[in-house]
Amino acid sequence: MTRVEVLSPVSLDEIRAAADRIRPVAVRTPLVRLPVDDLPATVWLKLENLQPIGSFKIRGAANALLQMAPDRLRAGVYTASAGNMAQGVGWMARALGVPFSVVVPDHAPQTKLDAIRRLGGSVIAVPFDDWWRVIEEHRFPGLEGEFVHPVCDARVIAGNGTIGLEILEDLPDVDTIVVPFGGGGLSGGIASAVRSLAPGLKVWGAEVETAAPLRAAFAAGRPAQVEYTATFVDGIGSRAVLPAMWPLAHELLEGSLVVSIEQVAAAIRLLAERNRIIAEGAGAAPVAAVAAGLAGAGNVVCIVSGGNIDIARLSSILAGFAS
Repeated sequence: MTRVEVLSPVSLDEIRAAADRIRPVAVRTPLVRLPVDDLPATVWLKLENLQPIGSFKIRGAANALLQMAPDRLRAGVYTASAGNMAQGVGWMARALGVPFSVVVPDHAPQTKLDAIRRLGGSVIAVPFDDWWRVIEEHRFPGLEGEFVHPVCDARVIAGNGTIGLEILEDLPDVDTIVVPFGGGGLSGGIASAVRSLAPGLKVWGAEVETAAPLRAAFAAGRPAQVEYTATFVDGIGSRAVLPAMWPLAHELLEGSLVVSIEQVAAAIRLLAERNRIIAEGAGAAPVAAVAAGLAGAGNVVCIVSGGNIDIARLSSILAGFAS
């Protein structure tokens, strides 16, 4: 059975229940300063790259699978992911002793594919359009088992929302949170939590100009198709905001902060130099947006959503190359 569309914020009770449920699995990640004095804001980094799988995705995956009845899991689970949700689902599937498969776009980075296979997963690589169809239709013909949607699942969104609880506990006077925007499950979860506890706090999505459907949706007032170019920033970006997620994004987010690939690469270098942090492209996009002056002043938290970047790609970026 497929989880249906999510059209409204998850409740604070659901997020708090998720926090209790995933506590044995997900790390409470630190919130640290980015020690750069000439930025427009005081920047704080929520280091989700320190999760066991190197990404925040373990939160939503754990909250979803831990609520599934054992008889629903016997045939296994599968998801559609560029790599990080796959690892979250895989981590939990291995812990629960069930098989899992992952449908990935054919440009998924090798480091993420290797991690999926280390967890015992079966990888099915397909062209991007076919992969996106799985995201839209919540199924992949021929695969059995429970489909865990990486975005459109209230359980996944509630798990992601636990990040918002932690931020407000650690930095009550935060002014703005900038979140990488892929499908909207991370930003929707965080914004659901903070709306209940700190309604004046602004939450922005961060995108790259090579794939910025959230910006297009806010401009059009509805999901709109955009050009998509595959880059090393593989954890965010698509051809359009999912219709199921647009009401949530429109209600909870301030809008989209769009940066270039070169700005993301510069942010990766900055994080490595100043904090000794390895961030993948999606995880560095919020820092790039703040550095560009797009997020305003005050205390700004950037969600470093993951650190799963190919070593060869990271080496190239650190050497000064952006593509």
